[in-house]
Amino acid sequence: MFSSKMIPCLLAQLKRYKMTRLKIKALEGLYAIHRFSTASEIPSQVYESDFFSVTKIEDEISVVCSESLSLCSEKSEKGWACLKVLGPLDFSLTGILAKIASSLAESGISIFAISTYDTDYILVRSEKLELAKEALAASGCMIM
Repeated sequence: MFSSKMIPCLLAQLKRYKMTRLKIKALEGLYAIHRFSTASEIPSQVYESDFFSVTKIEDEISVVCSESLSLCSEKSEKGWACLKVLGPLDFSLTGILAKIASSLAESGISIFAISTYDTDYILVRSEKLELAKEALAASGCMIM
């Protein structure tokens, strides 16, 4: 029988088990990361993309969208593949992005991370996608 003192420890072990079994799926297509000035309007075609992210802070607006869109941004980086952590993920889980980032860093893969209410997305250079999948699988993630 379990004592009440054991419950927090068991819950922590369950969370660690869930983290080691993260399910990750590569989204179709290639993506671009754009930088706009804060005075810029977000181009309407961004909203037509199956996957996009817009982040505005005091210094910039960052847009991630399909690289097939032609946007007039200050700067842009094309050739990114997107990995989705299948969720939803519970807010009480900790270290998910840290685990992914450290696994990829150990393989020399830089990332651009996006978090949403339900899950995380990790963009990697398209030429590093297969290596990223291998590194994540080796760290215990399930690649779908």
